[in-house]
Amino acid sequence: HLIQASDVAHTMQHWHIYQKWNERLFMEMHLAFKNGRSQKDPSENWYLGELGFFDNYIIPLAKKLKDCGVFGVGAEEYLIYALENRREWATRGKTIVKDMLEKIASDQNNSSSQDGTSSHPHRESHQSSSSLGSPKSRTRASINRDSMSSNCDSILVAFPDHDSARP
Repeated sequence: HLIQASDVAHTMQHWHIYQKWNERLFMEMHLAFKNGRSQKDPSENWYLGELGFFDNYIIPLAKKLKDCGVFGVGAEEYLIYALENRREWATRGKTIVKDMLEKIASDQNNSSSQDGTSSHPHRESHQSSSSLGSPKSRTRASINRDSMSSNCDSILVAFPDHDSARP
C-alpha cells in the first residue's frame, strides 16, 4: 500500500498541499490536450473525477493504511485529511476548475501579447511527451480497485514527508 500511497500522498495531506499538486496535474494534462497528446479535455470531468478518485481509491486506500497499522496513530491523520480534502473539493471544486481554466486563458493572453502572435495550440513550445507518463498521470488514468490488495506485507517504501513548502 505504501507504493500506492506515495504516488497520491498529496491527497492525504493538508488542503493546500493537495490543491497545489492537483492544479499541477490538471495543468499538465490540459497542456497535453492542447498540444494534441491527449484526446480528452481534462476540464470536462475534473470536478467529478476528483470526487470519484477520493471515493473509490484515496479513502479506501487511507482506510487500508490505517488498518495495516504501519503508520501507527499517523494513519488516522492521513484518513482525516483525505476525508476533509474530499469534503472541501465537493464544496469548492467547481470553482477551482473554473479558476484554473481562467488562469490558462490569462496565461495564453499574456503569452500572445508578449510575442505578438495569436494563441494557437500548435504554436506552443513542444514539451516532452514523457510528462504524460508520469506516475500521477498513469495512476489517475488507470486506477484499478483490484490492485488494492489487503496484504500489508507488500510494504516497500516510506510514505513521503509533508511538502517542505508548508507555511
